[in-house]
Amino acid sequence: LNTSTTMKSFLLLALASSAAAFAPSQTKVSSTALAADLTSMPGCTAPVGPFDPMNLAESGSDETLAWFRAAELQQSRIAMVATTGYIVQGSGIHFPGMLSSDVSFESLSSMSPLEAWGAVPDAGKAQILATIFIAEVITESKPVHYTKGGPLPTMVFPAIDFSGVDEATLKRKQ
Repeated sequence: LNTSTTMKSFLLLALASSAAAFAPSQTKVSSTALAADLTSMPGCTAPVGPFDPMNLAESGSDETLAWFRAAELQQSRIAMVATTGYIVQGSGIHFPGMLSSDVSFESLSSMSPLEAWGAVPDAGKAQILATIFIAEVITESKPVHYTKGGPLPTMVFPAIDFSGVDEATLKRKQ
């Protein structure tokens, strides 16, 4: 197998292992207060109000909105980590030692971030995809799914404890 075929296979496996494959089967749910009150949800800022330019909150049930919110939270966290990694690698900072038997971390620091990704062995890319797959399976296999009122996934990024902040301050900052 050539590299292109291998990468396409890994990409196909990653797509096939999406979180939707592990979500509980959907049942018809009627909701009297569709998508709750957006202005009372965390993340709604005072001067702007709810930001929903595509009206996604109205496109389905409360479960759909919970799924959208969890996906937004997860993807934003991944984007922050990826951006940090891109900046750190682009700054020439690297781990000591070897990435594989023939690639050192130091040799990657002389490349652009995209060139460095291309130099990562396919086995390393497979490990990354396997880790993502396992994290998705674990976070989507909770006894009470977040679309059914359970907590949002926090496996990789634990929730921040705001218990020491008074309710009025939290409400004002939301």
